[in-house]
Amino acid sequence: MVPKTEKSSDFEMPARNSDETGEKKNVAKDMSVQRRASARIQAAKQKAEEELQARRGAVVVEEEKEKEEKRVKVAKKWSKKRVRNGEYLGEGEVVVGGASPKKGNNDSGNEEGVGEGEGGVAPSSAKKPKRRPFMQDQNGVGDSENAVANSAENKGAALRVKETIRVYNKHYLHFVQEEEKRCGKAKAESEAAKKSKSSKSKKGGPLEVKKTHQRPDLKALSMMMTNNEILYPEKRIGDLPGIEAGHQFFSRGEMVAVGFHSHWLNGIDYMGKSYDKVNSIYEYPIAVAIVLSGQYEDDVDNADDVVYTGQGGHNLTGDKRQIKDQKLERGNLALKNCIEQDVPVRVIRGHKSSNGKSSNGKSSNGATKIYTYDGLYKVIKYWAEKGISGFTVYKFQLKRIEGQPLMTTNQVYFTRGRVPQSTAEIRGLVCEDITGGQENIPIPATNLVDDPPVAPTGFTYCNSVKVAKNVKFPKAATGCKCKGVCIDSTTCECALRNGSEFPYVAQNGGRLVEAKDVVFECGPNCGCDETCVNRTSQKGIRYRLEVFRTAKKGWAVRSWDFIPAGAPVCEYTGILARTEDMDSVLENNYIFEIDCLQTIKGLGGRERRSQSGTFPSNLLDKYDDHGSDGAPEYCIDAGPTGNIARFINHCCEPNLFVQCVLSTHHNLKFARVVLFAADNIPPLQELTYDYGYELDSVLGPDGKVKQVTCYCGAPGCRKRLF
Repeated sequence: MVPKTEKSSDFEMPARNSDETGEKKNVAKDMSVQRRASARIQAAKQKAEEELQARRGAVVVEEEKEKEEKRVKVAKKWSKKRVRNGEYLGEGEVVVGGASPKKGNNDSGNEEGVGEGEGGVAPSSAKKPKRRPFMQDQNGVGDSENAVANSAENKGAALRVKETIRVYNKHYLHFVQEEEKRCGKAKAESEAAKKSKSSKSKKGGPLEVKKTHQRPDLKALSMMMTNNEILYPEKRIGDLPGIEAGHQFFSRGEMVAVGFHSHWLNGIDYMGKSYDKVNSIYEYPIAVAIVLSGQYEDDVDNADDVVYTGQGGHNLTGDKRQIKDQKLERGNLALKNCIEQDVPVRVIRGHKSSNGKSSNGKSSNGATKIYTYDGLYKVIKYWAEKGISGFTVYKFQLKRIEGQPLMTTNQVYFTRGRVPQSTAEIRGLVCEDITGGQENIPIPATNLVDDPPVAPTGFTYCNSVKVAKNVKFPKAATGCKCKGVCIDSTTCECALRNGSEFPYVAQNGGRLVEAKDVVFECGPNCGCDETCVNRTSQKGIRYRLEVFRTAKKGWAVRSWDFIPAGAPVCEYTGILARTEDMDSVLENNYIFEIDCLQTIKGLGGRERRSQSGTFPSNLLDKYDDHGSDGAPEYCIDAGPTGNIARFINHCCEPNLFVQCVLSTHHNLKFARVVLFAADNIPPLQELTYDYGYELDSVLGPDGKVKQVTCYCGAPGCRKRLF
């Protein structure tokens, strides 16, 4: 169900290879010749062919023997003309290729992405498409019938990079949660000490409530190393599968998690002498990647030509000044060896996020630094000189290898375009605010596709769910008795419903740690105030969003701000109605089924998110399965009235996921539907989620199966929406 799709067309069949036709003609010709030839002539011809093949085989064997002898000789003498752009594969093998090696060892993945499969089972009586929360969490786990077929071995390299970063973000937020608990406990102890007017501990010394600060990012990386979750644990020379020039990382931790740059602090990543045991063709150390982020005062950046200052000797407090001489060792020696052995180096440019302000003038909740892969560079030369501070520094000149996607220094700062700074800068503006002032931040609409351009029409904007007349909405439930903000997850009633923990961390204005079957938030009868972190999804839209026209998918949505993984984007609003009442409504492609209960129970092929069994089972006892197929009893109809969510498109590999939330009541059948960021989403990237259709489940007015082509463009696209 693509509500925004204006037209659907069949895919073009690939053109027949001209060589195939020629091949058939040659086969036919040979057969004709054979029919005319006598048995004697054929026997003589066959013998001649066998002798020719034998001679060719002998020549090939001799050539291969000469090549092997030459390779061994080169390796032993450590020739300065080493294997060019070789890629370390383990087992002592090297792939020789161009500037961008395409193949590696078995964990490099195939180059064609394979999607997650379809999003579950719709009611068998469906005559029109209905959206369901596709059960895909931050780790890309879906409730699809094709989940087994589309296994991890068949996923594209780019998708595996995305999934690895999702794993890192999940671990990271878990450790942020632990740190917030520790700090909250320390704060409570400190306040208790002040109230008792005690400045001494039981031993008579100063009261200690502070502990050493823990780095959640480093703890997350340690966890991934322990679990063998690093995507490319062995260092490699050249490009890594799934990461092309222009790829953006939003922390040093993400690069380490993937194996793109294996150190969270050092600027130079290199293979040490230990790699000589598995691949002795190089002289180690050898640099594989550098981060260019202005850490040294002597750095010079002229786009494709870079003068990079070596490592060591600078002040780590942040003023970037040299305080002692550098030495030709470790990373510096590794860069020098790259010159002599003609080894390319990955260059990553670190820079501060350029969109640090939102439209209301406040700081946006996003990344403070972005790291963009600029491509492969060659180290041309190096030298030592006295730096600005009077100490010896090593300089390395690097030049970008030709034939890669163009990425100038300015383009690196924003590879996908420039965010408008005011309404006057918006190209194709057709509506300044589709919300009519209902949201915290105006949402403009742009159209550079239609001629003449038109604005979104045919609906009434509403920022909250409206209840149909024949639906009895549940009464508000009792809440927690916390004061101010909820801190103690062992006593807060709302936290206890979430498995004795708060589902959110306070970082970046509130982020969901991981996807759950259902999230219990604080509500109107709770004692805490509006600043409580357990009200994160109730605070309205906080990112600058834009509705824009596309060529094939109709209207779509993107953000002008960076959106961190786990952050709420918007709620899906409309008219809360009975699902059975919608079956008689034709041509309505904006119906979203509330299948929270079905997901928790694992009905209809849905896969549960919470496998630990921490969900309060007593809350399920009062529900009976509606219908023989367990279909959702209620849905949200955003056709006649809805909010920004009605314009968000489907994608087979989305950057958002659906989360059911309970806040005012505890009835699972009436859960709120909220869209959260599954990934760190850069500005101007289209926002998408998986609609969760089962293929061939939608019937047209004539009773025949209705098919709609998918235009999401993801590497693992399923080609059909339904």
